[in-house]
Amino acid sequence: MTASVPGRGRALRGRVRRLAIDLTPLRKSRDFRLLWTGEMLSQVGSQITLVALYLQVFKLTNSSLAVGFIGLAQLVPMLLTSIGFGPQIDRRDRRRLLLFAQSGLMLASIVLFIGARLGDPPLVLVYGAAAASAGFLSISMPTRGAMTPRLVGDELVPQAAALNQVMWNGAGLVGPALGGVIVAQLGFSWAYGIDVVSYVAALTAALLIHSQRPEPIEDEERETGWAAVFSGLRYLKGKRVLQSTFTIDIVAMVFGMPRVLFPVLAETTFHAGPIVVGLLFAAPALGAILGAVTSGWIRMVRRLGLAILVAVTVWGAAIAAFGLVGGNLALALGFLVVAGGADVISAVFRNATQQLIVPDGIRGRITAINIFVVAGGPRLGDLESGLVASIFTPTVSVVSGGLLCLAGVATIALKVPRFAQWTTGDPP
Repeated sequence: MTASVPGRGRALRGRVRRLAIDLTPLRKSRDFRLLWTGEMLSQVGSQITLVALYLQVFKLTNSSLAVGFIGLAQLVPMLLTSIGFGPQIDRRDRRRLLLFAQSGLMLASIVLFIGARLGDPPLVLVYGAAAASAGFLSISMPTRGAMTPRLVGDELVPQAAALNQVMWNGAGLVGPALGGVIVAQLGFSWAYGIDVVSYVAALTAALLIHSQRPEPIEDEERETGWAAVFSGLRYLKGKRVLQSTFTIDIVAMVFGMPRVLFPVLAETTFHAGPIVVGLLFAAPALGAILGAVTSGWIRMVRRLGLAILVAVTVWGAAIAAFGLVGGNLALALGFLVVAGGADVISAVFRNATQQLIVPDGIRGRITAINIFVVAGGPRLGDLESGLVASIFTPTVSVVSGGLLCLAGVATIALKVPRFAQWTTGDPP
């Protein structure tokens, strides 16, 4: 009996290693390690700002719809820069574009900091800074995404995607929790000031990595101007599986992302202030971290489309349940944790599917479209949630959003049956 104990111990360690996140991309690539670390630090600051921004607008207006209009203010610049800058990402040194975008993000946070120092800033200044930040974010994120496969190699793309999810959601856990405390104890200017300082880390990391010029596709070299812009959209034509990775994320984020309602829910349902708002923002990130750090099993999944469908189904169900628990804060946070875990699994498989299908010479344009969906979807969801809450109630907005998400998943599964069957190497 005792002789079998070491064997069981080795088997247990083997199972843990298979589940644990794969750190190989960080070990093998110096530039990916720099990029990942710098972005992690700046994202903490960005998440602090996100909480402060929603709380500040709610304080200025006492209106969920006004908070929802942040998403509308951000949506237009996100669309213009996502589409317009896509060709530049495929033609110019991606490192320089990243430096430009991060400098713009820092400037937007400086404007918010100055406005907060002056007291209660005009709403137009807050919306304007949020819009500028969204525009520069739509350059920064696709640039980073397009750089990643060349930094780590195609064989490590899923593992790098999982590590990026750990980074973003780690920041999404720490940043909002800190943001709620900072706003409650120190005020809005401190929150925005910390964000400004955090961009120093991102800029330093970008300065230290090597030049990242893309590999052009011969047929694409002759295209300029709007022809180059629309070539990314043409590439998607007829690729139903690739299209579905965008569509399902739009469904999940537009209908199932109730973050704009967190300030009003904290006040009216949970009878609390900024600290609970920070916890509501942080709970999905905690679930995402738990999902990402136990994502070692993703290498064994072959039917990536089916995994995405299942993950988004869990997301929608958890959001609907979050809206139904009333004032039970612990249970509400628990369902948000479940939702976050499902969301990160969906994101890992969607990113891996897109990056494995799309060639490097057009990856910037496709990644830009993806970033518009990933980052723009929640902004449109902000407007949808705020509008429904203003017409009905915040609870109706949350529950109906979760149910509409489930209906959207079922529709995609029925309309594109090949999506659930798709495996690596199949036509897109």
